[in-house]
Amino acid sequence: MFVYKGLLLPYPSDNLILDVVLHLLFLCLESLRIFYGWKGNLCERSLATSVSLLLLLPCLALAVYFLLLQTFVLRLEFILTAVLLCFYGLEFLLGLVTVSLFSRSKMY
Repeated sequence: MFVYKGLLLPYPSDNLILDVVLHLLFLCLESLRIFYGWKGNLCERSLATSVSLLLLLPCLALAVYFLLLQTFVLRLEFILTAVLLCFYGLEFLLGLVTVSLFSRSKMY
């Protein structure tokens, strides 16, 4: 969709560069967040899961930026980002429950 918007819509060059950089930052943060969540869940470590939850906050801010503040927002992007925000909320609640369960369990 971003390539479509960049080619067909009259994007100002400064905004295009900003949006590309923010997309790359979003990609890196999402990869780190998913990796730490995966490792924390497999090893049942509350620290790695907590890091994943902390990385959720900048990802949430970037998702809100792409939902509301981006130069051009397509209807499909709006719907997909709204679904992403719903999943972020669910992930945050389940992550808090998981961290509390991992921190209460006894390691042998």
